[in-house]
Amino acid sequence: MTTFEDLQSQWKKQPATETPENGSKQIVEKVALIRKKQNITNIVLMTTAIILIFFFFYVSAYKSQKPMIGLSLMIGALATRVGLEILSIRSLKNLNVAKATEIFKKQMIGYYSKRVKIHFIITPIIIMTYCIGFIMLLPSFKENLSSGFYTYIKISSTVMLVVLSIFIAKQIKNELEVLKELKQ
Repeated sequence: MTTFEDLQSQWKKQPATETPENGSKQIVEKVALIRKKQNITNIVLMTTAIILIFFFFYVSAYKSQKPMIGLSLMIGALATRVGLEILSIRSLKNLNVAKATEIFKKQMIGYYSKRVKIHFIITPIIIMTYCIGFIMLLPSFKENLSSGFYTYIKISSTVMLVVLSIFIAKQIKNELEVLKELKQ
């Protein structure tokens, strides 16, 4: 019976985990902040998609195959990302904050695990698809725009890609830290 007594002794020596005074309020605030950030991301992505759709018709891209495919890839990539974010927001809304702490924690771990998969698998594919679409448009830009504006587009798009990559990397890092914190 010494094994049982050892186990019981170790159990009693465990530190008691204290629930923060405003623990549930803090959780609700964090979930609300996550939703707000995702909504902002969706607004930016949808605005960009709308601009691209307008541009598609403005330049009559449907008349030329390469620009049509390029813009379609870019719009499709953005639409896919918006769809993923909408599904993610729905998934977050379905989490029940009123459930027991351990159940809610497991739900949050599941949510963030899915987000990590999205960030590491689907997001790079979306970004590559968007870039391929943009690269397909470059010959059209070169042909129809002044050399100065064409150079500006190439440089600004490269800068935007770098800034976007840094932003996405920060977001992934934050979500990985939250996941790590939840798993402890």
